[in-house]
Amino acid sequence: MKKKKIVIVGGGAAGFFCAANLDEKKYYVTILEQNSDVLQKVKISGGGRCNVSHACFDPRELVQFYPRGNKELLSVFHQFQSGDTMGWFEERGVPLKIENDNRIFPESNSSQTIIDTMVNEVRRKNFDVKTQTVVSEIAKVEETYIVKTSTGEYAADFVVFATGSSPKSLKLIKNLGHQIVEAVPSLFTFNIKNDTLKDLMGTSFTHAEVSIPKLKMEESGPMLITHWGLSGPAILKISAWKARELAALKYQFDIHVNFLGIHLEDAETIFKNFREENPKKTIGKSKIFEVTTRFWHRILWLSKVDLEKNISSISSKELQSILGNLCNNVMKVSGKSTYKDEFVTAGGVELKEINFKNMSSKILENFYLAGEVLNIDAVTGGFNFQACWSEGWIIAQDLNGK
Repeated sequence: MKKKKIVIVGGGAAGFFCAANLDEKKYYVTILEQNSDVLQKVKISGGGRCNVSHACFDPRELVQFYPRGNKELLSVFHQFQSGDTMGWFEERGVPLKIENDNRIFPESNSSQTIIDTMVNEVRRKNFDVKTQTVVSEIAKVEETYIVKTSTGEYAADFVVFATGSSPKSLKLIKNLGHQIVEAVPSLFTFNIKNDTLKDLMGTSFTHAEVSIPKLKMEESGPMLITHWGLSGPAILKISAWKARELAALKYQFDIHVNFLGIHLEDAETIFKNFREENPKKTIGKSKIFEVTTRFWHRILWLSKVDLEKNISSISSKELQSILGNLCNNVMKVSGKSTYKDEFVTAGGVELKEINFKNMSSKILENFYLAGEVLNIDAVTGGFNFQACWSEGWIIAQDLNGK
C-alpha cells in the first residue's frame, strides 16, 4: 500500500500531539512550524513546569471550564480526556502528578520532559519537522493540497491545520472558505491604578470575590496584586467568560472587589468579636482578618484611621470605612495585560463548520483543524492544553483508520 502524505501546519501542542499518534506505516508526515522551535507555549506554560492538564475526569464536568466550545467538546472528551492524557505520558515513562488545586504537572517539574517525549515520538517515526517555515497559502489542486511556504511547496493528501490564532493563520483559513469569529484576548489581567494596590505587588488573597456590575458578572477565588493591577484565578475567570463583552467595553469599566470573600456583615461580626476579646490592642497591630500586615495598614490609611489608635476607640463611622474598603472596594479598570506569557484568544474558526466526531472540516475534504485556531478557549489550569491533546489524538485516530 502506497504511503499517503500528511502536512501538519503548526508545531504546537495540538499539531505535535497529533503527529505523535499517527501511524508511520501509513503516512509520511511533515510538520511546518514558523518559529525556530516547536512547542513554544508548552515550554513556558506553568512557569516552565508545563501545566499538562487538569484532574477532572468526567467529560460533563470538564466542559464547564470552557467559555467557548463547551457543547462541542463533550463528544471530544468522551473519546479522550485528562485521564487518557496522564496514561499516554505515563506509558512513555513520564509520571505526572496532581497538585492540590487539581492541576497536573510532570513529576520532573520541567516542561522539557513533556517536549522531549513528544519530539522523541515524532523522531522515532521518522516524521519531518521544518522550523522557520512560514505558510503563505494553501491551494487545492484536484485531490491534492499544495502548501506554499517560505522554504518551498509541500504536497499533501491530508492537511491538519493547528496554527494557533494569529491573524495571519486565520486569514489563511478564511481564504479556504471557513468563517472566522473575530479573535479577542482572553485570560488577561486587569490594569488598575488605585491607592489600595499601590506598591503592594505580590500581595495575595486566598478567596476574594470580584464583580463587574455593568456585565452582571461575579467570580471568586485566589487573587493577586501585580505591578499593573489585579491578577489570579478570580480575575482570569472573569476575563475568559466575558472576553467579548470586555473587548466591547474597550477594557474600561468599574470593578467591585471583596478582598476577604465574606459578607460585610460577617466581617463586622468578626471585628466586633476581636475587639471584645482584645480591647487594649492598637488597631495597627491587630490581626483580625487573613490579610498581610502591609495590606491591613494600607486599608487603615485609606480609611483615615491612625495605626496607633486603640481598637476599643474605633468609631462606628471608622469601622464602616474599614469594612467598605475591605469588602466593597470600587476601582476603575483601564486596560489589560497578558497573563504571564500565555496569550490566549477567544475567537477563530466558526464551530458549526467542524465535525467534532473527528475534528474534520465540513467545508474542505481531507482537512482537519485543532487547537487555538478554533473558536474554543478555557480558563487557566491546564484546560487549553487538554483540548489540544484531545483534538490532536482524535484526528490521528481518524487518519489511522483510513
